[in-house]
Amino acid sequence: MNEFFAFLLGLLSFIPGVGAPAEPVYSGYLEADYVYVAPVSGGQIVSLPVSEAQTVKAGDVLAVLASDQQQALLRSAEAQVSAADATWRNLITGSRAQELDVTRASLEKAQADLALAQANFDRSRSLFERGVIAQAQVDQDRTSLDSAQAAVNQMQAQLQVAKLPARDDQQVAAEANLKAAQANADKARADLADRTVKAPVDGRIERLFFSQGETAPTGTPLLSLLPPGKLKARFYIGEADRALFALGDEVEVSCDGCPAGLRASVTFLASDPQTTPPIIYSRDERSRLVFLAEAQMAEPGNLLPGQPVSVRRLK
Repeated sequence: MNEFFAFLLGLLSFIPGVGAPAEPVYSGYLEADYVYVAPVSGGQIVSLPVSEAQTVKAGDVLAVLASDQQQALLRSAEAQVSAADATWRNLITGSRAQELDVTRASLEKAQADLALAQANFDRSRSLFERGVIAQAQVDQDRTSLDSAQAAVNQMQAQLQVAKLPARDDQQVAAEANLKAAQANADKARADLADRTVKAPVDGRIERLFFSQGETAPTGTPLLSLLPPGKLKARFYIGEADRALFALGDEVEVSCDGCPAGLRASVTFLASDPQTTPPIIYSRDERSRLVFLAEAQMAEPGNLLPGQPVSVRRLK
């Protein structure tokens, strides 16, 4: 009889899976890597054109915050740019055409006065030579001629200066002021753009934390977004099995009502043990030390965060 049982066990050993120890099953649950979308600066929500469970693309508008103050700051910054630009251009090109016309007109008048003074002096000198007038009149006309010549020289110099650009140091200062004004305007545009909150990635809106009309504080998430492929299985490995796992290992994930053949890749293995958390209800795994592991789901499908799962290591 003993020989018969030995023979029967020998036959069973050739059948695949019969007589081999079953691969351990580890309990866990699904968890999502959410993206929490928050405004750069707080404010009242004037538009919230999305809803929970809605799928969005990167760049889609998720919310719009009140922007009256930011618009006013931008208008002020752009006005400062225009003023600084006008000052800088005026310094590098010299006086305006209208100013040059005024200077030219003054020069023409001074030249006319000089011609008259020259004529008066020539006449006085001729009369003096003929003994008609005294030397004092000639001296007076000479003084008038010298003054007229000085006025012409002064206006000619002013016209030349008006055509020249400003000194280098003035131009450098004006250009620096222009760049500073442009930087302020760029910041004002960015601040205004930040009032429109856009989706940073593709995904499904999981939860909305605010409603239209409410005031969102700075840095507080408006909503949570679940990007595609960002679902992972968190499971717990017993002390004896910890050495069997390595990063990158493929595991099989199963759950009630889930399709067969779900795969995941191990992305995290804890180095320190912990007691089995209360969320794991298996009697076999209570009151013993375990190691936390995480595996990224390859094809999440319709799986949901928080769903209990069983994980089996693939050989």
